[in-house]
Amino acid sequence: MSRYTERRRRGSVLSDRRVVAGAIGTLAVAAAVTLLPQSSDAAPGDTAQLAAAGVNCQSASAQATQSATTGSSSSSKWQRRQNQNQQQNQNQQNQNQQQTPCPSPTGQAGGQNNQNGNQNAGQNAGQNQNGGQNNQNGGQNQQNGGTGAEPLPAGGTNPADTATPSVIVNPTSSQQPVGQQAADGAAAPDLGILGNNCDKSKLQLHDGFQNGNRCVTTEFGEVGTSDKNPSLIIASAPRFAKANQAFDLRVSTRNLVRDRFLAAAKGGYYKESSFLTADGLVRGHFHTACRMLTSRKVAPDPNPAPAFFAATEDGAGGSTPDTVTVRVTGLPAGEAQCAVWAGDGSHRVPMMQRANQIPAFDVVRISVR
Repeated sequence: MSRYTERRRRGSVLSDRRVVAGAIGTLAVAAAVTLLPQSSDAAPGDTAQLAAAGVNCQSASAQATQSATTGSSSSSKWQRRQNQNQQQNQNQQNQNQQQTPCPSPTGQAGGQNNQNGNQNAGQNAGQNQNGGQNNQNGGQNQQNGGTGAEPLPAGGTNPADTATPSVIVNPTSSQQPVGQQAADGAAAPDLGILGNNCDKSKLQLHDGFQNGNRCVTTEFGEVGTSDKNPSLIIASAPRFAKANQAFDLRVSTRNLVRDRFLAAAKGGYYKESSFLTADGLVRGHFHTACRMLTSRKVAPDPNPAPAFFAATEDGAGGSTPDTVTVRVTGLPAGEAQCAVWAGDGSHRVPMMQRANQIPAFDVVRISVR
């Protein structure tokens, strides 16, 4: 064989090798572009595993392509020897791939998405469970708040026994109101009036003094229109006061002319009917009283005299609201309930035109220390 022919043969082999190398590089780039984006949502450890699998798959694919191309380009002994070596390397790569298989990019990404989806579903389920537990705890907290232990009144006094069963007043979907009647206007025509005087009463007639177990014959008297009915409010009061030291309450009244007060100790209690001024306003006064509480959940005993009482008849008042300062002379330590309410000339709470109007009264709590 001439030197020229030998050179051409060698040049052809080198040229074929360059073609194969270029094909290998192209396939490697294509495989990397196909595989790597699928692992963008995977964890760092999964990304490393995908990269290693991609290299193995690229090597096997490149070697298979190189073997096929080289086998077709030459049939020389040297080339057959090279093919045998490459076949051995490919077999070794195939054995390695069986230990770490190379799934398709789509299948691998789908598996990862399913795994991530299952993991997210599990986490969401756990969060929902925690949310349910929190809601349950919230309901228990709310229930505990609604039925919690009664705080002690100020001053350390012991609350009264609250074991007495309560009566259901507010209806629910399955309970009827107890002790409540239908709204005004819905009652039956026959009111069943028991009487409007003392003719049928077996009690002694009331004589104007502060005695009970009597029957009052005094007529109710005059009642004004709803826009002129009296009202009042405690405009200011301290939240805390020192024991046995004076403090002030500021009381604002409306539609109450404070010029009529028949002394109860002199027989003027419930003895006179109510009367209005020429402008249709109630003539009367207002009371202020403070009593010491022993419980916040049990109605107090009405019999004991309050710790403080005063009546205000200063000749002022009218349709325009005004304010009066009442000096409370001092209370013992504990929790005080201070109330203010209007009275007509004979100490009755003034009448209102309608049954759904709130009478002229107000109440505050004061902690005395």
